[in-house]
Amino acid sequence: MANDIVTIASTESKTLAAAVTAAGLVETLQSDGPFTVFAPNDAAFADIQSSVDTLLKPENKADLANVLTYHVVSGKANAADLTDGQELTTVQGGKLQVSIKDGVVKIGNATVTAADIEASNGVIHVIDTVLLP
Repeated sequence: MANDIVTIASTESKTLAAAVTAAGLVETLQSDGPFTVFAPNDAAFADIQSSVDTLLKPENKADLANVLTYHVVSGKANAADLTDGQELTTVQGGKLQVSIKDGVVKIGNATVTAADIEASNGVIHVIDTVLLP
């Protein structure tokens, strides 16, 4: 799949792509899906660089996978499908709260900076903060 979630993420967020690879989630996120991914941009990862460095170590693979799957929701949810107060269940099992105010969409404490990036197996919304379960 030329335009699957992993391929697009690797051009939009190099840190996310590296983390997905380190966590062993490439095959999962290249499967048919569909998935909705709230993808932290590189600046979001840079904000917590020391935590990222720790999570990228091989012995922390499970913790890294836990954090990354907290950014993934089964099914395809475009921005227009999201509603204020909606609760999304992540692949990790946690819940993400959607808030929409004055046209600004937030997922938890993260602001969506780019929405509806179409992938062959879902949709990506770029966010400005790494969400922690």
